[in-house]
Amino acid sequence: MLGASLCWSTGGLFVRSVSIPNSWEIAFWRSLSMGVFLVVWLAFRYAGSVRRAVVAIGPGGFLAGLCLAASFLGFILAVTQTTVAHTLVIISTSPFLAALLGRVFLGELVPVRRYVAMSIALTGIIAMCLDSLTAGTLAGSVIAAGVAVAFAICVILLRHSQARADMTPAILVAALISSAVALPFSLPFQAAWPDIGTLACMGTLQGGLGCLLMTLAARYITAVEVSLLALLETILGPLWVWIGVGERPSDLAIVGGLVVVASLALNELLGLYGQRRTGEAPAALPSGQSV
Repeated sequence: MLGASLCWSTGGLFVRSVSIPNSWEIAFWRSLSMGVFLVVWLAFRYAGSVRRAVVAIGPGGFLAGLCLAASFLGFILAVTQTTVAHTLVIISTSPFLAALLGRVFLGELVPVRRYVAMSIALTGIIAMCLDSLTAGTLAGSVIAAGVAVAFAICVILLRHSQARADMTPAILVAALISSAVALPFSLPFQAAWPDIGTLACMGTLQGGLGCLLMTLAARYITAVEVSLLALLETILGPLWVWIGVGERPSDLAIVGGLVVVASLALNELLGLYGQRRTGEAPAALPSGQSV
């Protein structure tokens, strides 16, 4: 899951590297290239039987793909209605939603330390965004809340369905849906070939590989852990933009980022200590399942 967050965090750097003014076109090329990457991956893994792998995910997998596509596109809509900072703060409530849904539908108990980590992380993210945080618009807030809910539901569905089938095709479903929805709003295309090449790398590394790693992570860690570690995307993203194009975050944002990283690191260290002390096994798949 750390690898997934690392991949996702490069999104801002990729976007800053293209000259396309239409965010819908960026979303289209990213989703299209992500779909191509996943088709190649699935064809390699299943000896060309991509259709059979897609059918095997069942209704739960298709619903997970739909939720993930909604989170992809919802973020774009949210930031057009309100500030990025306001959107990020609302989306950062996703771990709390995943904790609630995981408890209700999966029976996953959440230790107190994780609630503490989530609360501290949310405080850090608010501090990061404080310089540009505004009240926002009602429409933007509702859409951002929808993104948080959609991502949490997606993680729950992946976690629930992983014991029966490989959920990687659900990411392909998300890529196809999001590219189809973004296409009408992307016309007429304005991207030059260098921009398309950059977005192809974005779709492959940032989108495709990141989501692939998330589906693998959902086999072994709880839904709330997936959502909690996904917050690292918010922290690492400004760091890569700072290194890549010199866009330095504010001092308050740096402090807030350190608070989030410290809370996540402490949560994981306490979890490892607890497993060693009590012999508790990680939240893995039932026996007989493999990566």
